[in-house]
Amino acid sequence: MSRTALVTGGCGGLGAAIVLELARLGHRVVFTHLGQHEEAAEVLGVGVEEALNMTMFESDTTDASAVAALHQDLRADILVHCAGIARDRMIWKQDSADFDAVLAVNLRGAWLQMRAAAPHMRAQGWGRVVLIGSINGSRGKVGQTAYAASKAGLHGLARSAARELGRKGVTVNVVEPGWVDTPMTLAVPAEFRDAARAESLTNNLCRPTDIAHAVTFLCSPTARQITGQILRVDGGQSLG
Repeated sequence: MSRTALVTGGCGGLGAAIVLELARLGHRVVFTHLGQHEEAAEVLGVGVEEALNMTMFESDTTDASAVAALHQDLRADILVHCAGIARDRMIWKQDSADFDAVLAVNLRGAWLQMRAAAPHMRAQGWGRVVLIGSINGSRGKVGQTAYAASKAGLHGLARSAARELGRKGVTVNVVEPGWVDTPMTLAVPAEFRDAARAESLTNNLCRPTDIAHAVTFLCSPTARQITGQILRVDGGQSLG
């Protein structure tokens, strides 16, 4: 059955893969970005080539009014919060404004999106929410106190919302990627990439499609009994 899906941050490495995978499954997909016009156009271009039902909006996930306006007419059945930023520094060097910015996008943004999507999902008795976390939200990471805190906060947000929405047929889960090969991570010094591979029990690094497949599974009718869960897609990296 075709659904309407909203993917925030839908033109980054992970976001684009999730947008395309949902659209290829026949869903109408709306994705957002903030200032990433070239990247958004590339994703839409793939959609045009493949005749996929996709729409793009520029929207700030930290702006409560903008989020409410986005959802007013959209009536999303599926919500994937992929928008995220990092401001990595050691805690004694971290600026409080950077900390606030990271939590505003990664955590408060997720809360705003869920708050706006919940009424429609509850009214129709069906909904799927997937929040994109990180294994560093579970295990921590040197230099990532702000980022890890924001992703750890998704755990409590998802589990509490799962309790609130479950009886209305709405599931809420978190997907936690490990290191994923994207244009952003490919620009990171090779030593960090090699360290991530050494942690992987499969001796492989994740691809964006690995994350997208996990997300689409959780968004499917098949996953109707899975809610309030943290699904790690990391090749066992967090166990290494």
